[in-house]
Amino acid sequence: MSNSSDTADLAEEQEHVTTLYKHLDVLREEASAQLTRALLQSGGTPGDRSHRDSATTMYSERVAQYGAVENGLCFGRLDFADGERRYIGRIGIFDEQHDYEPLLIDWRAPASRPFYLATAAAPDGVRRRRHIRTERRRVTGLDDEVLDLNETHGTGRGAHDGVTGEAALLSALNASRTGRMKDIVETIQAEQDHVIRADLGGVLVVQGGPGTGKTAVALHRAAYLLYTHRQMLSSRVVLIVGPNTTFLKYISQVLPSLAETGVLLGTMGDLFPGVVAHREEPAEIAEIKGRVEMVDVLAAAVRDRQRVPDEPLTLRLEMLDGDRVLLEPAVIEDARERARRSGKLHNLARPTFDTEIIHALSLVVADTIGVDPYADDPLGGDDAPGDPQILDEADLAEIRRELRNEPEVLGALDWLWPILTPQQLVAGLFAADARLAAAGASPLLKRSPRKGWTAADVPLLDEAAELLGEDDTVREIIEERRRRQRIAYAEGALEIAYGSRSIDLEDEDDPELLSVTDLLEADRLAERHDEGEALTPAERAAADRKWAFGHIIVDEAQELSPMAWRLLMRRCPSRSMTVVGDVAQTGDLGGAASWGGALAPYVGDRWRLRELTVNYRTPTEIMAVAARVLADIDPALEPPRSVREAGTEPWIRGVAPARLADALAEAVAAEAEAAGEGRLGVIVPTGLLDELAPVVLRTVGDAAVGDEPELSSRVVVLTVKQAKGLEFDGVVVVDPERIVEESPRGANDLYVALTRATQRLGMLHPGTLPDSLHAVVGI
Repeated sequence: MSNSSDTADLAEEQEHVTTLYKHLDVLREEASAQLTRALLQSGGTPGDRSHRDSATTMYSERVAQYGAVENGLCFGRLDFADGERRYIGRIGIFDEQHDYEPLLIDWRAPASRPFYLATAAAPDGVRRRRHIRTERRRVTGLDDEVLDLNETHGTGRGAHDGVTGEAALLSALNASRTGRMKDIVETIQAEQDHVIRADLGGVLVVQGGPGTGKTAVALHRAAYLLYTHRQMLSSRVVLIVGPNTTFLKYISQVLPSLAETGVLLGTMGDLFPGVVAHREEPAEIAEIKGRVEMVDVLAAAVRDRQRVPDEPLTLRLEMLDGDRVLLEPAVIEDARERARRSGKLHNLARPTFDTEIIHALSLVVADTIGVDPYADDPLGGDDAPGDPQILDEADLAEIRRELRNEPEVLGALDWLWPILTPQQLVAGLFAADARLAAAGASPLLKRSPRKGWTAADVPLLDEAAELLGEDDTVREIIEERRRRQRIAYAEGALEIAYGSRSIDLEDEDDPELLSVTDLLEADRLAERHDEGEALTPAERAAADRKWAFGHIIVDEAQELSPMAWRLLMRRCPSRSMTVVGDVAQTGDLGGAASWGGALAPYVGDRWRLRELTVNYRTPTEIMAVAARVLADIDPALEPPRSVREAGTEPWIRGVAPARLADALAEAVAAEAEAAGEGRLGVIVPTGLLDELAPVVLRTVGDAAVGDEPELSSRVVVLTVKQAKGLEFDGVVVVDPERIVEESPRGANDLYVALTRATQRLGMLHPGTLPDSLHAVVGI
C-alpha cells in the first residue's frame, strides 16, 4: 500500500471526478423536472391518478438518491492487467453520448467485486486497486495497492492477513466518531462482502462478535438486495428491525448515503400499527410475556370472554311493552358451541352467535305472545280476546328483526360475546386477577390499564389480532357513508352547474349541444375527486399489520423472545430474512441461547450461518480485557481478531463508594478531553443512572442522557441496553460488578459495555471487581 500525492495522478483523478459530478447534476436536474411535471398533473381517470402517484414516488426517490450520493460519489479505481480501468462508486453513471460507456460502476454491481475481494495471492486480473479520497467534489488523496507480485516483489499483502485496502480501512477506523454510523462502502472486506451478496432466499444468520461490522454489513446487504431485486423488493419493502429508537437514529444515515430511501426501519415496539410501545418494564415481566406459552394464555383469554352465565339472563323488551323474558344458560351455551364449531375467529364468529341467540329469543317471544308457530293444527278464524295468536314464518322474521334493535338484547350480546380489539383483550387480561387466573397466566402480569404499552406487549397484541380476527363491518359502513357523502356533494355541484347555464344556451337552435350535466353522473364525479392519500410502499407497510415484507433484517437478533420471533415470521411468510447478532451478547432474559433454538420452531435446520471473525472496531488492548469476560461467559467462545492497536492501555480505578460521583466527574472531564472531537460514552448500571447522570451533566454541560439521548453530543450517558450496537471513541464503564449483578446475564452485559470503544477504555469500581477483571494482567 502506498500513498500517492503525485500531482499528475491527483489531476487525472480530479478530471474524472469532475466529469462524474457533471453527469450527476444532469441526472438530478432531469429527475427534478420529471417530478415537477408529475406533480402538476391532476384529475383524469383512476388509472391516470395511479400513474401520476407512481411517477411522483419514483422521481422523488431519484432526486433524494442523487442528493444522498453527493459526498463520496466515486471512491475507487481498478486497473487490470489487460489495460481495462473501472471506477467504483455509490451509483452507476453512464455516458449516454458514447454508447452508454460506464463512467462509474455501482459498488453493488458484479463488476465491482474485485475491488473488495482481490488480493495479491488471488488478484482476479487486478494489477492495482486505488482508493480515492475526496472532500465534497475535490480529490484530496490517493492510496494505491499494487496486487501484481512481480511489481511488489512479493510484498503485496498487507500486514493483516485477509484485510484489503488496509490504509483506507485503518484511516476510517481511527477517525473520530460523529454520533452517527457511517457506511463502509469504501472499505468492505472479503468476509463482509460474502455476507452482503449472499442469496436472497431463506434465513441467513450472521454471527459476529463486537466490532466485526455486523450492523454495517446488514445495512449494506439491504442496499445490495434492493439493487439486485429492485422490482420485487421495492414494492414488497425491506424491513429493518433494531433494538431501540436510539440505535435506529444512529444508523439512519447509512442507507440514504447508499442511495436507498425506501426501507422501513423500526423496533419491535413499532410493529403494531396504531400502538406506541416504548414504556420500560422489569426484565422478569418482559421475559414472561416473551414465552411461547403466552399463545395458549391468549387463546384461553379469548375463550374466557365467550361467556355463559350461571343464572338465566332477564331481558326487558320494548316490543313487549317492557315485559321481561328469560334467556337460559343452556341456550347460551348451545349458541356458543355452534359459533365455536363454525371454525371462525372470535370476532368473525359473532354473527353466528347472534343468529342463534336471536332465533332462540324469537321463540321465547312467540311463546309469550301465546302461540306455538310450529303447531301441527293451528287454530283458525278471527282472533278474539283470550284466543291464541297465529304467527307464521314472516311474523317470526319480524320478531327477529325487532329483537336486533332491542337495547337490552344488544347489550346482552355484547356482554356474552363481545367484539374485541387486540388492545381490549390484552389490557383486559392484565387488568384483572380473575381473568389472569382463568387464562392460566402469571399473576405477575397484572397492571393498571392506564399504563402504556411495552415492546414485549407488541407480539401479544399481534397474536391477539390473529386469534380475534378483524371485523371489517364497521370500516365498510364508514367507507359506504363517506362514498354517499361524496356522491351527495357531487350531485350538489352538478345542480349548481345545471342552474348556472347561460340563458342564451337554452335558446340555441342546436339541441345536440351538451353540458357537463349531460356527460357526467354524480357517482362518476365523486370517483374522480376521491384522490385518496398517495403513500409510498414503506408507508403503506408501516400502517398495515398484515403486510408481507419481501425481506426482513433483524439486528441484535439474539435479544428476541419466542413471541417476537412469531410476529416476525408472520410478517415474512417467504422466510427471507437476515438475522444479525452475537449470542455471547444476549442480555434479555427471554433472548436466544443459540440460533438453532430460536429458529427451529419456524424453519427447522433450514438456515445458513455466516460468521464474521475480524474485529475492526475494538483495538487489541481493549479486546484483551473483554476476552477475559467472554471466557467467563463460555470458555468455548472465541473472541474476534482485532486488526489494530490503539497504543493506549485500558485503565481501572478503585474508589471509595462515597467518592464515586467525584471520581466519575474527574474521569469524564479527562476522557472527554482525550477524545478531542470524538465522542465519549459513559455506561452505568441501570440502578445508578438517575444518581450519576446529573454528575456528568454538571461536568459536561452539553452531555446527553435520557430514553433517546442525542448521540452527536460530546458525552452520552447510557445503560448497557441503550448502548447495544453503538460505538464511541472512548468509554468509561462505571461499577462493572453491579452491571453483572443486575441481571442473570450480567456477564454478557459487561462484555457489551467493554466493547463499545474504538480508542480508549476506562473503568471505575466502588467495591469488588468481577473475577474476570481481577485476572487481567497489568490492571
